Parts: sequence; C-alpha cells; structure tokens
Amino acid sequence: MLLAIDVGNTQTVAGLYEGEALVEHWRTASVRSQTADELAVELQGLLAVRGRSLTDVTASVASSGVPQLATALRQVARVQFGHEALIVGPGVETGLELRVPVPDEVGADRIANSVAALSLRPGPLVVVDFGTAINFDAVSADGAFVGGAIAPGLEVAVNALGERAARLFGIELRAPDRAIGTTTAENMQSGAIFGYAGLVDGLVRRFQAELGGDAGVIATGGLATVVAPHCETIERVEPWLTLEGLRLIWLRNQAS
Repeated sequence: MLLAIDVGNTQTVAGLYEGEALVEHWRTASVRSQTADELAVELQGLLAVRGRSLTDVTASVASSGVPQLATALRQVARVQFGHEALIVGPGVETGLELRVPVPDEVGADRIANSVAALSLRPGPLVVVDFGTAINFDAVSADGAFVGGAIAPGLEVAVNALGERAARLFGIELRAPDRAIGTTTAENMQSGAIFGYAGLVDGLVRRFQAELGGDAGVIATGGLATVVAPHCETIERVEPWLTLEGLRLIWLRNQAS
C-alpha cells in the first residue's frame, strides 16, 4: 500500500492507496515542530483507527511546504516503514514541464495538482486549490505549468478581520441565504463566501483569456466544497486531487 501525504502550512492531508483506489484518507492539523517520533505516533494512531498498522505501508510519497516536516517524514519512512520516502522536489521525475523562470520556486503541491488535473482532462487548465492560501495554477494546452496566482485563503482573511475589527467576530464559514445580510454574521458570511466566489471567478476568467481555448477549471482543497458551489467558472471539485497527483508522480518514478 502507498501512503501519500501532503503537508500544508495549516493542514496535512494523507491517503492510503491500494493500487489506484484511495481506500483511506485523513485531514489533520500541521504541527511545524513535530518530531519524527511524534509523527510516527500520529500516523500509527490514524492507521489504527481504520484497523490498519504501520506494517501495511509498503511505499510512501509526500509533498511538504514545511521543510522540517519533510525531514521528519523521511525519518519515519526509514525507521518505521523500512523504505525511502519519495519527497517531491527538484530532481524528482514528475512528467510536468515547469515553463517558468525559476522552476524550483513552484510548490510540490501545485505540481501534484497539475499532474492529477492533466490525468482528468487535457490542457488548457486552471486548478484552484483552497488552502491556507488560494493557489491558482495555469496549465497550457500542451500540458506545461506556465504560472499562476496566489491569494490569501478564506480562513486567513476572516480570522484577520476578526482580529483587527473590534466589533466583528469569528463566524461559521457557510453561505447565507442572501447576499444582503441582515445581521453582522450574515454580512461577514456574504463577504467571505460570495466575495471569494467573485474573486475566484474574476481570476479564472483572466486566466482563461490568457491561456486561450476552452480552459477547464478544477477545484480542490479543504474549503473547495464551501465556495465552489457559488462560483460560475468551476466545473468540478476533486477533494483528493493533490493525493492523486502524488500517486501518479510516485508511479512515474518507479518506472524511471
């Protein structure tokens, strides 16, 4: 079984694959200071909850936006799993051309998302990842990553608003019944959900105009299911897109 892990700045998403099938998946908080031993205990607990164990994992692949956690993942793979983890980064065969001035700046999660999106449909493509930041990734008609945009994430924006404005407060991230809210909570929900839907649609349309052709739009990330239903441009939501991209990259490196 292949363990795929995407370590983000706020959340870590993990999945266990049996062949092409994602048979288990988890979403946990990312802890930057977590040691290899602590990570091993966490993984052991997550697997045990589903009736599995560390010995079920025969291979592992990961992307990490937190360098110290990438090191911990490598140590866990060596000590607990008895193999070398594939950490997506420079030198790893992805099958994706990075047609940008500084390829090493492109995050491993963005590479994985683009790889997985191309497995679903040909380019041109726009991938929208709703995470700590909202990443917009552009894939050309011939299947190359050509750049993108980064916007503050929805939770980051709402939390910052609550911290800076004394009369505002934390809200449940859901769409209100109407854009014109009648309470402070509804006002904030409208600005957050409908406002971010407008931001997404605006950027996606600019991407589509620059990419040319009928660019497909795929969304992923923890809050994709909250915002995407209110967007006009998003065609489909794939919650586990990054994990699927990691699996495909792992496969390519087995064949090379």
